[in-house]
Amino acid sequence: MPSASAWREYPQRYRYEAGVCEKCGKWHFPPRVICDDCGGREFTTKAMQRTGKVLTYTIIQVPPAPFKDLAPYAVAIIEMDDGPRITCQIVDYGDEVVIGSPVRLEFRKIFEEGEAGLIQYGYKAVPI
Repeated sequence: MPSASAWREYPQRYRYEAGVCEKCGKWHFPPRVICDDCGGREFTTKAMQRTGKVLTYTIIQVPPAPFKDLAPYAVAIIEMDDGPRITCQIVDYGDEVVIGSPVRLEFRKIFEEGEAGLIQYGYKAVPI
């Protein structure tokens, strides 16, 4: 189980931050060491917009142990309005997830480790 301090070492988990390649301008989330478009190694950290659209999704029927009480649930690839793509759970979607539908990222509880364990938070997409 990672400690709370270990999770705090990854600001992109909590601050909607992406790395923007200074050579070609491509946004990367999470930030990378090398740009996969141009090979650039210099990045600027920028806050991402919190809105985007659903590119594709899948419904998880048999989840890993920490998510067993949530099944079935949807996981989607979201293309953010400023470019980066992220994978996250999509919630509050009603009867079905619609590809191309607009969503907004919200900071929510992801899961809790163990009976008295660490609560882990992160992004979830919500239809708008």
